[in-house]
Amino acid sequence: MSRHVAIITDSTAYLPQTAVEHHGIVTVPLTVVVDGQALEEGTEISARSLAQALQKRRPVTTSRPGPETFAATYRAAADAGASGIVSLHLSAELSGTYDAAVLAAKDAPVPVRVVDTGVIAMALGFCALAAAETAEAGGSLDETVAAVEKRAAGTAAYFYVDTLDYLRRGGRIGTARALLGSALAVKPLLKLDGGRIEMLEKVRTASKAIARLEELAVECAGAGPVDVAVHHLAAPERAAALAERLRERVPGLRELHVSEVGAVIGAHTGPGLLGAVVSPR
Repeated sequence: MSRHVAIITDSTAYLPQTAVEHHGIVTVPLTVVVDGQALEEGTEISARSLAQALQKRRPVTTSRPGPETFAATYRAAADAGASGIVSLHLSAELSGTYDAAVLAAKDAPVPVRVVDTGVIAMALGFCALAAAETAEAGGSLDETVAAVEKRAAGTAAYFYVDTLDYLRRGGRIGTARALLGSALAVKPLLKLDGGRIEMLEKVRTASKAIARLEELAVECAGAGPVDVAVHHLAAPERAAALAERLRERVPGLRELHVSEVGAVIGAHTGPGLLGAVVSPR
């Protein structure tokens, strides 16, 4: 869709493809490295393949896009008629993607505003949708950035994982806390806080942890207009059941998305992940 401000995000937003196409949002892929082979998230490696690699304990790492990738993306947007670009990305605390985008923006042919949203997954996706809707309504660069920042500030993301081991391996959570959790055989609930993944609560069983995840999402949603996303990795039944309960319990629900996370988040959380993103409008 032709418009004044182009919207660019990255593959960790896990937006529905229909939304990407409808709004003309451009997504720059991050890379997953499995057994030394670099694969683009979303096109060259699926979440299911990633889960299988993790279950077999194959070495898996992730890497950001290079500045040259962003530079080419910005040039393409300018060539397509954009007079400005809002480039919004996952938390800079979790990835160097934001830094790569900032480097590329310095030499872009049109003004580029790069935003560290401090979030990830559909928390980032909802920010991208807010940006697209603002731009489509004729919003300026400043107005579009403001819409992103407002949406990011109000959005909460909670996660249940079967084990903290994958987060520990990737350096996304402290070794001491991860080892303590394993020793106590607790099931961790995590929250995105200040751009980082932090321990929220430790629960004794998976069923109790998932029930608590549901309660947190319902409490956060309140009664106002709100969008919700449920994420999983290799746990579709869990995700479908949680989504159905949230549909019944959140009175102000507007949009509900259910999706399997991609390989980048999956590499750090492992199979069994269940997440709830709550984004007030």
